[in-house]
Amino acid sequence: MKKTVFWGVLTVAGLAAGAAAAGTMDDVKARGKLNCGVSTGLVGFSAPDANGEWGGFDVAVCRAIAAAVLGDPTAVEFVPTTGKTRFTALASGEIDILARNTTWTFSRDVDLKFEFIGVNYYDGQGFMVPKSLGVSSAKELDGATVCIQTGTTTELNLADFFRANNISYEPVPIETNAEAQQQYLAGACDVYTTDASGLAATRATFENPGDHVILPEIISKEPLGPLVRHGDSEWADVARWTLNALIAAEEYGITSANIEELSKGTNNPEINRMLGTEGTLGEMMGLDKEWAKRAISAGGNYGEIFAKTIGENTPVGLARGLNAQWTNGGLLYSPPFR
Repeated sequence: MKKTVFWGVLTVAGLAAGAAAAGTMDDVKARGKLNCGVSTGLVGFSAPDANGEWGGFDVAVCRAIAAAVLGDPTAVEFVPTTGKTRFTALASGEIDILARNTTWTFSRDVDLKFEFIGVNYYDGQGFMVPKSLGVSSAKELDGATVCIQTGTTTELNLADFFRANNISYEPVPIETNAEAQQQYLAGACDVYTTDASGLAATRATFENPGDHVILPEIISKEPLGPLVRHGDSEWADVARWTLNALIAAEEYGITSANIEELSKGTNNPEINRMLGTEGTLGEMMGLDKEWAKRAISAGGNYGEIFAKTIGENTPVGLARGLNAQWTNGGLLYSPPFR
């Protein structure tokens, strides 16, 4: 086997995240647009199309927030960030929210002073290899070269896994998914490791996806979600409850097709409170009563967004799995709207 690995050097220890200046929502309203940090391009999650229009699973969260706050899902400036630059961009105020398949960890939450608003994708780290390598398990990768993005949680996970299994590897560090793809396909590394969803998204762009195998081992917990700065609870509430609205909408059967009808009033008080026909939930956050209606209308509920961007009928081809509603055996669960 060749000897290479994309080894990500986690930079969180040296990063000083500045405290949020209270009033992010006021800044967004005054600016007339939401500055959203995304990846440099990960198909299905956040990537521009041929016309430069950003789309994807993470992008949809930012569009929903823009719809809730500004009344316009297109009022978003998407700022590409790498694993290294994403936290600096958020801490410095360059972006208002980071929606970039980022893992919620203790140190990022507590030490870097960020606030995760929830989990929009439950994931775990995996491995992809060429089928021609003849490997069926990650435990057979002794001596492999591994491509790994720097500034990510995958570095320590990778080291722990190889150490626990008493096997060795050689890292090949890269900064972006595009670089990883290029290096991997060029044979600069035997293995590419990142979140399993990212592997599926990357493989979907290959000319011959069937020539590559995602190995069965999932070696970590990677709860991915959007995050904002500490110190601005009002803004965190708006972002958090917008994500919750997308999740709850699926549970209660609110879709882009029926939301107009349901917003006239139903016999379900929870739906009525969400869509603004009862109560004053929007007012509690400094928004109007139709904030959640606009957020859901922007791209549909969580299930609709999942199906359109990364679901089984897309090139990425992900099953719901852990990301199914709690009523269907998954982990998705929104707190009550009351």
